[in-house]
Amino acid sequence: NPAPTASSSLPRASRVVVPLPALALAITATWGFNFVVIKVGTDGVPPLLLAALRFAFVSVPAVLFVRRPRASWLLVAAYGLFLGVGEFGLLFTAIKLGAPSGLSSLILQAQAFFTALLAALFLRERFSLHSALGMLIAACGLGVIGWQGNQPGAWGGHFAAALAMLIGAALMWAVANILAKQIGDVGALNLIVWSSLAAPLPLLALSLWFEGAAAISASLTSLSWLSVGAIAYLVVLSTLFGYAAWNHLIVLHGAGRVAPFSMLVPIFGVTAGAACLGEAFTAYHAFAALLVIVGLAVHTFGSSRSGAPVTMLGTWKEGIQAL
Repeated sequence: NPAPTASSSLPRASRVVVPLPALALAITATWGFNFVVIKVGTDGVPPLLLAALRFAFVSVPAVLFVRRPRASWLLVAAYGLFLGVGEFGLLFTAIKLGAPSGLSSLILQAQAFFTALLAALFLRERFSLHSALGMLIAACGLGVIGWQGNQPGAWGGHFAAALAMLIGAALMWAVANILAKQIGDVGALNLIVWSSLAAPLPLLALSLWFEGAAAISASLTSLSWLSVGAIAYLVVLSTLFGYAAWNHLIVLHGAGRVAPFSMLVPIFGVTAGAACLGEAFTAYHAFAALLVIVGLAVHTFGSSRSGAPVTMLGTWKEGIQAL
């Protein structure tokens, strides 16, 4: 997941030369492949327990080495609850129920539109015409997924429930984004490490309630190396590396140059799901993905000056050449 705005919490970052395209592509590929790892992880560990382990290991022992964000404890804890318990609890459970990892990475991008709506309602930010148009285009893409996917036995027979959970996860992410704006510029890694302290116990309680002590005990006593690797990936690569590196790039290059790369996450996610898990990716899925990504682009760059899309395309061209 893309990090909040960077801060001066990395005082020496400006002294390090980092190639923007190569590192940005590495981060977005890591986040895209993250959905395949979630699928693999929930095969061996109950989803709510897996989410609890992820945030437990993200926060401990990192809190001993990462500076506490200078922000309200209440806001930081609320951010951790909406992100960890809300977004990832729902996302992990939806994928366990049968939601394809690739399409999950795509549907989750609805958070951008929920964020814009919530910012207009609670922060009195302007909800512009281009945002409404982008939302309409992306909603058509999600509609294609719903129309084509709602077949008997789809998504393990849990299509409606899993789709509702994914949309709910996007909404929870959007609430976390609003809280991040309220918290301010305290550093992405600082915020994610310390806010993660709020998530493990509620997730564990939910796991005990919904998944049961027997399932928890069985998964922990028979933990495979594949499950351990999935947890390590979620903690080290997806969270700690991803957020720290994304924050580093924003410090060096500015959010305007870095943000467009986040739109590549669902592309990597869909590709990884098809390549690694054999998930079906039909012409309908391709059309839906195109609509969602075009909607995101209209929402993100619709109000920019005419040179902004050219700059965006030029930055992506740099990334392709870096490969």
